[in-house]
Amino acid sequence: MHRLAILCISLLLCACDAAPKTTVERSATPTAAASLVASSILDTSKLSYVMGKFNPEVDTAFIPISENFADRAGMYLQKEAYDSYLKMYAAAKEAGINLQIRSATRNFDYQKGIWERKWTGETKLSSGEDASKAFQDSVVRAKNILKYSSMPGTSRHHWGTDIDLNNFNNEWFETGEGLKLFQWLEAHAHEYGYCRPYTAKDADRPNGYNEEKWHWSYTPISNEYTLLAEKHLKDNMIVGFKGSGVAGELEVVKNYVLGINHGCRH
Repeated sequence: MHRLAILCISLLLCACDAAPKTTVERSATPTAAASLVASSILDTSKLSYVMGKFNPEVDTAFIPISENFADRAGMYLQKEAYDSYLKMYAAAKEAGINLQIRSATRNFDYQKGIWERKWTGETKLSSGEDASKAFQDSVVRAKNILKYSSMPGTSRHHWGTDIDLNNFNNEWFETGEGLKLFQWLEAHAHEYGYCRPYTAKDADRPNGYNEEKWHWSYTPISNEYTLLAEKHLKDNMIVGFKGSGVAGELEVVKNYVLGINHGCRH
C-alpha cells in the first residue's frame, strides 16, 4: 500500500508539470501566426509607395527639394534620401562637381502623363519617333517606350528614393564636365547610399531599361521597396493607363522593376 501511494503521488506530480508545457506550446502558435499576418499587412500597405499611389505634397515622409539643388521647384524626395543627397552634393561641390536634380519623385498620375503622351505620340521618343505611328502593335510600341520610360505603377521614381542628375543624354557623361561628374559619382556616390540601377545591359543585367548614367537610387530605402515588389507586385496589378494590357505579356515586374544592376541590391 505504501508503495502504491507513492506511485500515485508521483503520477499526479508529473501530470501537473506537463500541463503548463502543453499550454505554452498551444499559445505560441497563434502568436507566431498573428505576427506573420501583421508583417504581411505592413508589407502590402507599403505597395502604395511602390506603385506611386500617393501624393508627395501631403505625405509627411516626403520633403520638397530646394531650388538650390534642382532645376525647378515642386520636386520631392523622402527625407532620408534628401538628407543624404545634400551631404553628397556638398562633397561633390568641394571637388568642383556641380550636381543638379532634374527629376525626383513622380507618383502614378505623373508617370501616367509621361507614358500616355508617348503612347499617343504627343511626345516623341528619344529616337525622334512618334510611337503611335511607328509601332502599331501594342507590344512593340510598349517595348520601345520602355527603353527609357516606365509603365505607371512600376517606376522607381514613385519611391521617393531615385533622382535624375544634370542631363538625360548618356553621351553628355562621356566627355568634359559630364565625364568628370560621372566619374566622381561612380567613385563616391556609394558613400552616401546612392547606386546606379540602370547600367549597360550585359549577362548580369540582360533585361530592363537601357543604360541611364543620370539615374541614381538611394538604396537604404529603395532596396526595401525592391524586395516588396519582388514579393507582392504582380503584372496583373499594372493597370489604369493606355497600353497596360500588355504588362503581363512583357512581364514588366520581372524584366523591368527587377531588371536592375545587381550591385544596387544588397
